[in-house]
Amino acid sequence: MLASTSGALVALVVYLAVVAFEISALWKVFHKAGRPGWAAIVPVYNTYLLVKISGHSGWWVLLLLVPLLNLVLVVVVLHGLARSFGKGAGFTVGLVLLSPVFVPVLGFGPARYTRPAIR
Repeated sequence: MLASTSGALVALVVYLAVVAFEISALWKVFHKAGRPGWAAIVPVYNTYLLVKISGHSGWWVLLLLVPLLNLVLVVVVLHGLARSFGKGAGFTVGLVLLSPVFVPVLGFGPARYTRPAIR
């Protein structure tokens, strides 16, 4: 009983550390883009800012609620995010498939925010 409790506690601590790391990475992405970093912890507002940083209208947040359409729009938004930081289609694939790895690369890496390519 004690072993399973300590294992669950270790898993919880590791999970919270990963979540804190991801939040800090998104915080840095927002900061690089000239947006408030604290927005990384506000659920709908952070999606709105990601859409804006990627160069699309804020109304796209509502379109992200439409099933199946949201799958396509997420890829388009992530591609706009990659392009806004001077990255290409390969980085977009990384953002789509391994977002927990590629968002910290944007946030903590040397990538600089440039204006969105799409307006």
